[in-house]
Amino acid sequence: MVASIVGVTYNRVQRTKPMLIIACFDGRMSMELRHLTTFRTLATTLNFTQTAALLGYVQSSVSAQIQELEAELGVLLFDRLNKRVILTDEGQRLLVYAEKLLSLAEEAHAALSARSEPTGAVTLSAPETLCTYRLPPVLHQFRAAFPHIQVHFRPLPVPELRRSVLEGRVDVAFLLEEPLRATGLVVEPLLREPLLVVAPPEHPLAQRPLVTPADLEGEPVLLTEVGCSYRNLFKRALAAAGVYPTTNLELNSVEAIKQCVMLGMGITVLPEVAVQMEVTQGRLVALPWSEAGFEVVTQLIWHREKWQSPALKAFLSLVRERLRDPSFQENKGEVQ
Repeated sequence: MVASIVGVTYNRVQRTKPMLIIACFDGRMSMELRHLTTFRTLATTLNFTQTAALLGYVQSSVSAQIQELEAELGVLLFDRLNKRVILTDEGQRLLVYAEKLLSLAEEAHAALSARSEPTGAVTLSAPETLCTYRLPPVLHQFRAAFPHIQVHFRPLPVPELRRSVLEGRVDVAFLLEEPLRATGLVVEPLLREPLLVVAPPEHPLAQRPLVTPADLEGEPVLLTEVGCSYRNLFKRALAAAGVYPTTNLELNSVEAIKQCVMLGMGITVLPEVAVQMEVTQGRLVALPWSEAGFEVVTQLIWHREKWQSPALKAFLSLVRERLRDPSFQENKGEVQ
């Protein structure tokens, strides 16, 4: 049996980033951190040009690093088919280890760094509603408090948010869903987010003292993207009353849905935070919905085995402080 070691080395003179080396005692393999970083980035983008731009390389350098890595491991990590880049099964397996090794290198770098102020990077993702109505003040404050931490936002469709965290492509994600329990994830609830069924002010249902799911029979309904939790909650409430909307318009943009409703094209359900300005201004009306507990929860998720770097700890701390500030709690309850 050939034993192996994993080490992290530093250039003491130039103070450069650490170079991760995986070496066997017989000297057959030596893997550098930059190769794994390039591999992980390409596995995410599946595009050599984008990878080169993100990492500051020329495209030929990216190709050369991947070829060197494939030669060292003796496997094909990517298929190149009709100008498409596809991660092979071997590449999928390496990606799991690459994430762990790069995280270990980051941990070592942070532990040995002489800086008193957190540095590094945090990669996050969130659905559109939270990106637009919750995160801007958080990100603004975080940037002011920690100017040396880079925040990378990776927009992803709602169904992919959890998977991206489990696969290590995102450090932390925000969800707007019903209370979640998921294997392999830490889930931290932050805010209850009431849902409102809204209509244009002139809609006949706006004059009702109470609106039930049965009242929506035959009404045109505008829906958010497939996989959206409050879309599912709304459709379940209608289905329980035997109501199945036949006139649906599905849009991926909350802003587009609001504009369509204000033009009288139908009704919709959206988080209160997304429509409170239009309701206050009288451009939309919140229908007196009969269903109790009609809400979702803003939640943070990260991988259970994810090492919390100083940068990630600083981000999580500020998010908790900011989103639990009384100014965010005016019309909603904090999750205990």
